[in-house]
Amino acid sequence: MQQPFDNGPVIPILTFDSVDRAVPTVAALLEGGLRAVEVTLRTPVALAAIEAIATAYPGLEIGASLVLRPADVTAARRAGATFLVSPGLTPSLAAAGVASGLAFVPGAATASEVMAARELGFPSLRFYPAQEAGGVAMLRAFADVFAGIEFCPAGGLALETAASYLALPNVPAVAGSWIASRAAIAAGDWKGITERARVAATLKSVA
Repeated sequence: MQQPFDNGPVIPILTFDSVDRAVPTVAALLEGGLRAVEVTLRTPVALAAIEAIATAYPGLEIGASLVLRPADVTAARRAGATFLVSPGLTPSLAAAGVASGLAFVPGAATASEVMAARELGFPSLRFYPAQEAGGVAMLRAFADVFAGIEFCPAGGLALETAASYLALPNVPAVAGSWIASRAAIAAGDWKGITERARVAATLKSVA
């Protein structure tokens, strides 16, 4: 199964307050060279935004993030999401994620959480909230202990910090909202989003 990390080292996290902003935002990101997106299930229009993006760009990797319950898995899949991201993991969420047939990236921020996720068969994890959970130093320590586990950090990242994460051997990709912030999307700052996406697309991972 393809992982969202296979589509480049930077995945923009998008929060929509209006469905009509979804397709123009993704168009700006694609113009800048990014090939996967995450839509947070943070607003009432999130699922409709995923559906609009999936309709406009069939074949695009579209993640539903902030997946918290099995019902979120079902709803995101029906809307057209191609991968799922959660800030944590529970047994019921793990079962629903596996049953969905979609790539599922659960969250883990401590050694015990990484071990639990690995035991359930998840080799790719969201490290969240990255900065508050120990940042680069924590993931560097994890690399020495958890061979074969890869992380996609998110939470508090910016262009200036993304490169330091991508220099780690266990970080194939990072995710963040700095490329297309909620405010930039609401303002229709397509040019700015494209410019930031173009810079982000030049970042490289050593993983």
